[in-house]
Amino acid sequence: MTRAKKMIDKIKELMWKPDKIRNMGIVAHIDHGKTTLSDNLLAGAGMISEELAGRQLYLDFDEQEKERGITIHAANVSMVHEYKGDEYLINLIDTPGHVDFGGDVTRAMRAVDGVIVVVDAVEGVMPQTETVLRQALRENVKPVLFVNKVDRLIRELELTPDQMQEKLMKVILEVNKLIKAMRPEKYDEWKLDVAAGSVAFGSALYKWAVSVPAMKDTGIGFKEVYDYIKSDNVKELSKKSPLHSVVLDMVVKHLPSPIQAQKERIATIWRGNVESPEGQAMVKCDPNGPVALMVTKIVVDPHAGEIAVGRLFSGTLKAGMELYIVDRKAKNRIQTVGLFMGPKRVEVSEIPAGNIVAIVGLKDAVAGSTCSTLEKFEPFEAIKHISEPVVTMAIEAKNPRDLPKLIEVLRQVAKEDPTLHVTLNEETGEHLISGMGELHLEVTVEKIRRERGLEVITSPPIVVFRETVTSTSPIVEGKSPNKHNRFYIVVEPLPEEVIRLFKEGEVDMKMDKKERRRLLEEAGLSKEEAAGIQEYYEGNVFCDVTKGIQYLNETMELILEGFREAMRAGPLAREPVHGVKVKLVDCKLHEDAVHRGPAQVIPAVRSAIFAAMLQANPTLLEPYQKVFVTVPQDMLGNVTREIQGRRGQILEMNTEGDMVTVVAKAPVKEMFGFAGDIRSATAGKAMWSVEHAGFEPVPANLLEEFIMEVRKRKGLKLEMPKPEDFVG
Repeated sequence: MTRAKKMIDKIKELMWKPDKIRNMGIVAHIDHGKTTLSDNLLAGAGMISEELAGRQLYLDFDEQEKERGITIHAANVSMVHEYKGDEYLINLIDTPGHVDFGGDVTRAMRAVDGVIVVVDAVEGVMPQTETVLRQALRENVKPVLFVNKVDRLIRELELTPDQMQEKLMKVILEVNKLIKAMRPEKYDEWKLDVAAGSVAFGSALYKWAVSVPAMKDTGIGFKEVYDYIKSDNVKELSKKSPLHSVVLDMVVKHLPSPIQAQKERIATIWRGNVESPEGQAMVKCDPNGPVALMVTKIVVDPHAGEIAVGRLFSGTLKAGMELYIVDRKAKNRIQTVGLFMGPKRVEVSEIPAGNIVAIVGLKDAVAGSTCSTLEKFEPFEAIKHISEPVVTMAIEAKNPRDLPKLIEVLRQVAKEDPTLHVTLNEETGEHLISGMGELHLEVTVEKIRRERGLEVITSPPIVVFRETVTSTSPIVEGKSPNKHNRFYIVVEPLPEEVIRLFKEGEVDMKMDKKERRRLLEEAGLSKEEAAGIQEYYEGNVFCDVTKGIQYLNETMELILEGFREAMRAGPLAREPVHGVKVKLVDCKLHEDAVHRGPAQVIPAVRSAIFAAMLQANPTLLEPYQKVFVTVPQDMLGNVTREIQGRRGQILEMNTEGDMVTVVAKAPVKEMFGFAGDIRSATAGKAMWSVEHAGFEPVPANLLEEFIMEVRKRKGLKLEMPKPEDFVG
């Protein structure tokens, strides 16, 4: 106990010295060794036994993580490391590598200032490595590299020392190429450089690592590593060049402290004016400034209830303090403040800026909330998730008596994981949960059963389509039920570039109008459309191109509500709409406000949009996944058959030794059950992973079949909708 107490006392002391803090994450492709590496770092800091490190997987403390052998949740832990006679506080977040849990990675990147990118020396840079690195760089988070499983190059591939170095240089080159492509302006400063020591090589499982600076102290270089592994003496190697000291030295030397990082990061992640007093307090990481807290995760603890985890950019948190949850317009009182030590939470009396904190009492906060002691505080940039929910399942309580409990649990689960969407299907009364993939939903349902003790029944997973149009509609008139108001609507496809600008945050409705107009015109909107844009909603825009219509300003919010309703559930199959530009070209409004209320305007606008969409060659878009499968050459035929049998297309094949990597893309709808099928088709020898590849139109010959399938499931009429169903 005394050792743990000593560690906590040191942490309490160091958290007041921001120049001695490093907030960092560990990111990688699935199974490249993140959690094993975390174990080693914790063992080095004296938090778990060295014998168990690498096998204990201390940060995979969730039951399901242990059973499935993967990381599902980002886990936080604080520890102390000594470097050149000084002690440093390392706040570490271990993140998932599976594509279905990418949302957790994105949220963790907001809390840290630097990351260790872990790459398997044999597999090299994989699709998910790219994705997680892109998430880090987008948040202005600095990377260093740890090349793991280097022993496999010697033991399995039997490479010579020269071939080994060549292979390792290739990995570094690839990661540098990604940094250059994604953050060109930072490349000179952030480029990974073996000589400077921002790259380390080693084996997390066998607890050794080397780097150029470490070599000067230990005398262990590649030649020695080669000899030790060849003579099967890795124990000796791990004593002489222990992984934790090599990697944490690299972290302290190359990753920024909160003071250095916040100078640059605040401008990227905060919407307010950096020159304002609160902006400057964050830039300086000032513990005496107003509280500026960004919540990145909600954890439910059976004893303490909801714990908000987040990064404190300025101010000092104390129990009893009141904070405004800016995005929720609510006020909550802090009950306790603390830090996470893996599965345990350590309470402290107060925590200053620059730390990753765990707070009990912020019941209105969700992941992504901005909290401050100031009521009027500009929120942080919304956390942008790279992929979106593409798989849905219906869920209901086995016992009807448990329905209120199920609703409560679903609300809670959606709060903990913002990439999970929960909706109630009004027609069937079912609750629907939508997630990133089959595994994401499986894990969520299992969690509801185990942690909340709720027996539930689920439907097989189904795909979420998007509705869109492929041509321009004629002008369609929508009349209000009382016939006193008329809206004239045209719909057409929205250029991809416009969607990208809004999605990436390069354009938004709050920015300077002239600047927005210029960017949107360049992206493909006409002058009138760019000037008249009123709303961007889930990949669609609404433009008002009318001239001088009386009462239009007063009615616009209701018109936009009609537009949003239409976009949430389109006319073909009540699926979300994507990539549609809706134009209001004319309208006639009653002079008396009583006759143009919500019950008149909203249905008129919605029906006009639906009728226009049905006259603009509507179609469904379905989500696609990119599939990467690595197998021995003699099994290649089985893999290509498996993919092509699922409407998949083979994009490329790369051979290395006797292994082939197949890169393909296939519709998510056809990918259910792929895990089991590919295992049996390759006798379990295939290594595979997927990443999201956007949406593509459904083949024309399958369109009607898919629409009817969805309509039947939702209890809608089993016939193709026509414009006259909506406007008489």
